[in-house]
Amino acid sequence: MATWGSSLLQDANSPLMEQLMFFHDHTIMILIAITSTVSYIMANLMTNKLINRYLIEGQTIELLWTMLPAVTLIFIALPSLRLIYLIDEINNPVLTLKIIGHQWYWSYEYSDFNKTEFDSYMKPTTENMSEDFRLLDVDNRTMLPVNSSIRVLITAADVLHSWAVPAAGIKVDAVPGRLNQGTINIYRPGLMYGQCSEICGANHSFMPIVIESIPTKNFITWMNSM
Repeated sequence: MATWGSSLLQDANSPLMEQLMFFHDHTIMILIAITSTVSYIMANLMTNKLINRYLIEGQTIELLWTMLPAVTLIFIALPSLRLIYLIDEINNPVLTLKIIGHQWYWSYEYSDFNKTEFDSYMKPTTENMSEDFRLLDVDNRTMLPVNSSIRVLITAADVLHSWAVPAAGIKVDAVPGRLNQGTINIYRPGLMYGQCSEICGANHSFMPIVIESIPTKNFITWMNSM
């Protein structure tokens, strides 16, 4: 697991989030190297007494400080482009989940099953159990099977929303009149929390997302009970 990301980001529960954390670490290491080098040069300039009043050019150093930043940007851009294409890739999904953002709650539709849809509202504080998270738990959790390629189709019924679940490495805008898509492949059973990440009105802070990942056998049982 990524070292820097483990202290700053949520635990990854999908291949995409793992790749995002690796890219985060890769970029941070480059930034640390640049900062250290520039700091060392600045300290040397301020502490030594070496001057040359007749030095007006240095073609070698000018070539270096032009080429090195370009090479550094390439080392950042190539992994970034690879990751962008990975995020947009949809590989033979076994399940499609349609998500509709409303002011201020989410609706979910399992398109592969008949009449399987529900609304998901934030749990009032007065109804929270001792193990629930305040302002993050919902009355109807979104059940998804583990180790399955899941396509999510996201739109909005009124204003702009954004469906974001950091542990799954997904954040897709919900735009009225437009259908955006993303992909999730969950590693292990558990709970993943997210929130609307677009300022969508007065109750923007009160439309959380909870995904409960369960084994495929349990998911089929849950679907049959709906």
